[in-house]
Amino acid sequence: MAVDYTVIVLYLASMLAMGWWGMRRAKSKSDFLVAGRRLGPWMYSGTMAAIVLGGASTIGGVGLGYKYGLSGAWMVFTIGLGLLALSVFFSARIARLKVYTVSEMLDLRYGGKAGVISGVVMWAYTLMLAVTSTIAYATIFDVLFDLPRTAAIVLGGTIVVAYSTLGGMWSITITDMVQFVVKTIGVLLLLLPIAVVKAGGFAEMKAALPTAYFEPLGIGGETIFTYVLIYTFGMLIGQDIWQRVFTARTDKVAKWGGTVAGTYCLAYALAGAVIGTAAKVLYPKLPHADDAFATIVKDELPMGVRGLVLAAALAAVMSTSSGALIACATVANNDIWSRLRGLTAKRTEGEHDEVKGNRAFILIMGAAVVLIAIALNDVVQALTVAYNLLVGGLLVPILGGLLWKRGTVQGALAAVAVGGVSVIGLMATYGILANEPVYYGLLASLAAYVVVSLVTRPTDAAVLAAWRERLAGRGGDEAEPEAPATEPAPVHS
Repeated sequence: MAVDYTVIVLYLASMLAMGWWGMRRAKSKSDFLVAGRRLGPWMYSGTMAAIVLGGASTIGGVGLGYKYGLSGAWMVFTIGLGLLALSVFFSARIARLKVYTVSEMLDLRYGGKAGVISGVVMWAYTLMLAVTSTIAYATIFDVLFDLPRTAAIVLGGTIVVAYSTLGGMWSITITDMVQFVVKTIGVLLLLLPIAVVKAGGFAEMKAALPTAYFEPLGIGGETIFTYVLIYTFGMLIGQDIWQRVFTARTDKVAKWGGTVAGTYCLAYALAGAVIGTAAKVLYPKLPHADDAFATIVKDELPMGVRGLVLAAALAAVMSTSSGALIACATVANNDIWSRLRGLTAKRTEGEHDEVKGNRAFILIMGAAVVLIAIALNDVVQALTVAYNLLVGGLLVPILGGLLWKRGTVQGALAAVAVGGVSVIGLMATYGILANEPVYYGLLASLAAYVVVSLVTRPTDAAVLAAWRERLAGRGGDEAEPEAPATEPAPVHS
């Protein structure tokens, strides 16, 4: 394992070095939180793909392939569909708003007052997303170094918190690009073909497994529908995803770069399912489906390659963890703490002070994430609660604000409150992992939004006019940034 250890240690050291490099680039709030809004198509596509394809997409995706066969691709597939929908239909308008958080968008659209409650819901979602990503370190470091669970979480979490705190979004962007390359080589170019060959090829796999393993809808229609509601719609409204949209140099970069990333996700989904199916042939009686990834890597890959593929899994976890962490800290500082202190959009702090403040919040939130990850046992339930609250409480007011001009701030607040309370109550009734909470919670949120908006006064014409100006790319506090010399120029056909 010496070669594998060397690969992993070099990888982790490079993450810290890039964090230090990013610190030199993060001179303003815009640099620290959204990489100066300067990313071109290649970096934008790579970093967007990196953040959405985390440990659940890699380890969990292979596990679903082990359990259900090719239809196990549906979870990651719906993530890709959500990213495609966001990129094609909404990302250009989102990028032109020049804001930092989803709650700021809601305040712009509805004329204030919607930000705090939506910020609390979004903060809870990003916190749980960061926690569940951090817990995944335990699985990977256990395979690598046979570390105890707590030590593995502290080691992985400390590295992510360190480079995220140092350079903010610039550090995360550079590390995500490296992680994207490592994942592509490790999972798509190495593990996928090796797993299929070790399993005897597709003909042998079909002969060894039941026919259901090769049916596109084998996982079940209701499960696929639930994945669409949770993951496809979750991609449309999550702060962690929107914050990456805000990094795009132009609205065209956001649209087409995101489309490339979404397409990549579809290929990654199929690859994970095929790897899991091959693992089922090789190891038909594993105690847990999620052990399939680590088992096939540990037993079937040669040294060096094994280290690179495990680094790919580590990259998947770290990219999601760092993206969720900076999103959590951004919401906590800008949407909750600043409002509680009574700060307005025109702050008296200098840019340097704002960088220090956001850096401090990443450090604080990072420490909280590590501690919660150590204390928490049921990862699936925590992530389900987070996504149910996100979709049930925020999907309707966010998409309603983008698509329906008659929506009002009262309707938005009612949608958040009714949707959130309904989801919590239904989870208590049906169970956290049941499908009904998100189904009925979303319907209740939609009904509250439409009814309350129609019975209250329309949004002030001046607010809507200012909103349309921002959607058109005019207005806002930031000037259009110039692309840095180090960023590749966009390719024109």
